[in-house]
Amino acid sequence: MPGYRVQDILSRRSLVSLLAIATVAGGATAAFAYAGGWLSSGRLKPTTIVNALEGHDGKHEGFRRAHAKGLCVVGHFDGNGQGLALSKASLFRQTTTPVIGRFSLAGGVPNAGDGRVTFHSLALKFDLPRGEQWRMALNHVPVFPVATPQAFLDFQLATTPDPATGKPDPAKVQAYMAQHPETKAFADYMAKAPLPSSFANANYNSVNAFRFTNDQGQTRLVRWIFTPEAPFDELDKATLADRPRDFLFDEAASRLAQGPLVWHLSVILPNAGDPTDDATKPWPDDRQRLEVGTLTIDRAVTEENGPCRDVNFDPTILPAGVSPSDDPLLAARSSVYAVGYTRRTGEPVAASALAADKAFPAPASSQPAAKESAQ
Repeated sequence: MPGYRVQDILSRRSLVSLLAIATVAGGATAAFAYAGGWLSSGRLKPTTIVNALEGHDGKHEGFRRAHAKGLCVVGHFDGNGQGLALSKASLFRQTTTPVIGRFSLAGGVPNAGDGRVTFHSLALKFDLPRGEQWRMALNHVPVFPVATPQAFLDFQLATTPDPATGKPDPAKVQAYMAQHPETKAFADYMAKAPLPSSFANANYNSVNAFRFTNDQGQTRLVRWIFTPEAPFDELDKATLADRPRDFLFDEAASRLAQGPLVWHLSVILPNAGDPTDDATKPWPDDRQRLEVGTLTIDRAVTEENGPCRDVNFDPTILPAGVSPSDDPLLAARSSVYAVGYTRRTGEPVAASALAADKAFPAPASSQPAAKESAQ
């Protein structure tokens, strides 16, 4: 690809940020991980991956081990009834569901600047009737750089900076890339793909596939995408280094001060042969889509004053009618989040990088969310 060099990645450490797995928080879904074989004897341990994340970006007590910099958001979802043809999940009924969420950027450094070529992410927690919840961890790109937990760990280790130089060893990175063409393809994609200029005008993708089951017992494997009403505008990558540290988060606060932000949720249906167990492989753009509802975000609050700080955005916490696919990353994400969550919530609460930013006044009535149980 024109203009792509692995050395560019080494100097910016941007691809490592891209590989950070959603929000590292807690969850009681280890049974799912064990059933999937990921926690079986002799297999890769979630503590090993969390240790690698800390070794790569440093241990920042009180913060998530990945997607450390973030902003709480609050809103609601309005189902239109169409999704019930695919899944009996109550989110798809013609009703309104409260939502807690979090905008974030990939990476484990909580005060990192926003001027990076990296994931723009949105995590969501839908509080459904009868105590059910649906949690999502979404990225603005439709695919992931690695297909397996082992590949994720290997890349973290290969790109951990050398203390003497502050940069990864080029030989280790080259060796990893030679063995993982899917990661090289992702780096090429990110180098040429336009970056959203705002959290508000980005698509947000499930990345992994999930299984939907309707009231008739019919099942379909699907992915999904949130498409914004705000028109897309491209961020000039050449100006990233000159941008203010918090420019993306400041812009989100400014937009929300003017009114709510809206996305439309569409379920994507694969054709025969489309991969459901490999998040590095996109589905073609011409696949059938069914619009099932509208997400509205009304306001933003810094984490120390908002309801998202201690939420585990584990994407395997799912309602009736939705279950994980055979994608091996899902079990890994669940278990890694649990380890990171336990560590983070056992540490002193840390002020976010946005706490002193006057773009984010904390409402007097806002209180930090109570710590979750092991869910």
